[in-house]
Amino acid sequence: MDTHIILIVDDEPFNVDYLEQELENMDYATVSAFNGREALTQVAAESPDVILLDIMMPEMDGFQVLELLKADKRWRNIPVIIISAMNDMDSIVRGIKLGAEEYLPKPFNEVLLHARIEACLEKKRWRDKEQHYLAEIEAEKEKSERLLLNVLPASIAERLKQGEQVIADSFQEVTVLFADIVGFTPLSRQIGPEALVTLLNEVFSAFDSLAVRYGLEKIKSIGDAYMVVGGIPSANSEHVHAVAEMALEMRQAVADLAAVQEQPLNIRIGIQTGPVVAGVIGKSKFSYDLWGDTVNIASRMESHGLAGQIQVGAETFQRLCGDYILEARGDVDIRGKGLVSTYLLIGHV
Repeated sequence: MDTHIILIVDDEPFNVDYLEQELENMDYATVSAFNGREALTQVAAESPDVILLDIMMPEMDGFQVLELLKADKRWRNIPVIIISAMNDMDSIVRGIKLGAEEYLPKPFNEVLLHARIEACLEKKRWRDKEQHYLAEIEAEKEKSERLLLNVLPASIAERLKQGEQVIADSFQEVTVLFADIVGFTPLSRQIGPEALVTLLNEVFSAFDSLAVRYGLEKIKSIGDAYMVVGGIPSANSEHVHAVAEMALEMRQAVADLAAVQEQPLNIRIGIQTGPVVAGVIGKSKFSYDLWGDTVNIASRMESHGLAGQIQVGAETFQRLCGDYILEARGDVDIRGKGLVSTYLLIGHV
């Protein structure tokens, strides 16, 4: 069982000596201070379990010490028992209002003092438990916040917390990117599961960092496919160029990783610009997703693309033309849309 520390604050050495003896006989450990400033120093150094505080002291009286203790969140839960020769009702009321737990007049009764200290220690035990539980609750809340922000944009998560039941927004122009790791399926049959997941984690972690750098929103990754969008949930006039920059760096990142890992990795990227609907679906597992022709065409730009190339639709081409080198590739047959013009994003002008 831990020994409780009692801080005795009194400017009379005789009173301090007497209390030290009595408390040590009660199996408490003691520390002492002979003025208010010394008391605050001892509180910071020793973290006492209970403070026995005299009122009438030079420089800083007990009321001032009590005010400073209760104003500091580190010390406000330490129980304070006022022990003073002052026994007028105004002083007692003032001490209690400032946060003292108990008031004992001098000369005091040892049995009553012991009872008051034990009562204060019990209160402190409950307060400590409460603070511990509150800290655990806050930690769990922070953990759930981080998890929520891992799957939803911050502004969308905030709207959910505010009580919105259905979140669905229309955006007139965004840029959607799909990427797929070429050669990953055959590779998965050659290396162990741990190496496979480690490699994929390296690739997608690099992509995640790029998305953050360019202010883009990762939507999801499925298997070895990756989806990101620019222009939502907050409007961004530079979304097309931001996605183009990310695409070029994604291609280079995969090439660099393939060289380091000595693995036959490559990437195929598709991009399209246009309107979408974005919203949250699901109850037990939230998901922020996009719908519309723009999404479908971006997906086809990727799936009908070439290894190591970034294929874009006509709308994206129009917004990048002049700032980047693009080559016409031809038409791609998109189900429900017919022939769609495609271009390859080569690099900067």
